[in-house]
Amino acid sequence: MQQPHQPNPKHKSIPLSALQHYLFCPRQCALIHNEQVWAENRFTAEGQLLHKKANEGPDEHRSSGSLLRHLHVRSEKFNLTGVCDIVERAPDGSLTPVEYKRGKPKSHRADEVQLCAQALCLEEMFHTTIPLGLIFYGKTRRRKEIPLDASLHNLTESIIQETKELFLTGSTPKASYAKERCDNCSLHELCLPHSMSRKRGARAWFQGQLHASAE
Repeated sequence: MQQPHQPNPKHKSIPLSALQHYLFCPRQCALIHNEQVWAENRFTAEGQLLHKKANEGPDEHRSSGSLLRHLHVRSEKFNLTGVCDIVERAPDGSLTPVEYKRGKPKSHRADEVQLCAQALCLEEMFHTTIPLGLIFYGKTRRRKEIPLDASLHNLTESIIQETKELFLTGSTPKASYAKERCDNCSLHELCLPHSMSRKRGARAWFQGQLHASAE
């Protein structure tokens, strides 16, 4: 998970990472990108370290192709902005985005949506078509091929629209507890999925805590 940007919720572009956050949990997405709260845990720290290793060093250019590291990308059409960990460029000019994740392949498609959104940006910037992307999972130490087909494109565009609407409203959805998802989330203590505080945003909870401590 990547640490959030600090944009204006009414006019901001959508960070690529927000799509992954939204599909994983809309409330998590709102806490990070609308309420601007963040917390680290072991999993996020490991993810940051893996991204750092992927991004370090200069671009590489060989006869067999190029590796473009930490490439800033954007899409005017979808109002997206972000960074690709690595983009592989073949001698014929074709591009393949490679996203790095600390864990293993998941049952949901949040990682795939983030990768597809990267491809949408690259297609617009380089006037090309990208049929395939790769996700490197740190736990398995393997790269998984992800076909960027019509189904994934449709899901990604749907999540882009839903995330845009979440940003425009500035709202924070109520918590919906799921053990595997919530117990490993770095925002667990801020989200409070078991508490009645879930009916309020994290900012309201903080204000309540400050008020209580002042009494």
